[in-house]
Amino acid sequence: MSRIGYTTGVFDMFHVGHLNILRNARSRCDHLIVGVTTDALCQSRKRRVPVIPEGERLQILEAVRYVDEVVLQDSYDKLAAWDEHHFDVMFVGDDWRGTPEWDQYERQFADVGVEVVYFPYTVHTSSTLLRSALNDRVAAAATTQISQVGA
Repeated sequence: MSRIGYTTGVFDMFHVGHLNILRNARSRCDHLIVGVTTDALCQSRKRRVPVIPEGERLQILEAVRYVDEVVLQDSYDKLAAWDEHHFDVMFVGDDWRGTPEWDQYERQFADVGVEVVYFPYTVHTSSTLLRSALNDRVAAAATTQISQVGA
């Protein structure tokens, strides 16, 4: 019997942390389904849209060899995702471990036989850090342009 895994994320500005989670997840299941957060859902929670549009993020993930199936995540309700995809194991970053939300998911998933596996968060890189570095470079370039125009 094959073991179906599921993980989700925005996967904005795809980086090695994303790759590590996907590689580790695929090594622990036979079929990996990846839910990609829609632009609208990201906007509703994080109050910003991803740098990379959802259609392009889907294409990137479809090209990753560790991923067997890519779906859009338009709700943060993981039990609704389980109802739709019937996975056996849910993979998530360990930055969520011990939070009230994930403690509740662990209890609910235990009731339906789903294992929750936490993977280490890649602290040296994240989409947030990349976005910040990109914003810093854009601001520096703008400052340079302004000072050159005034010279």
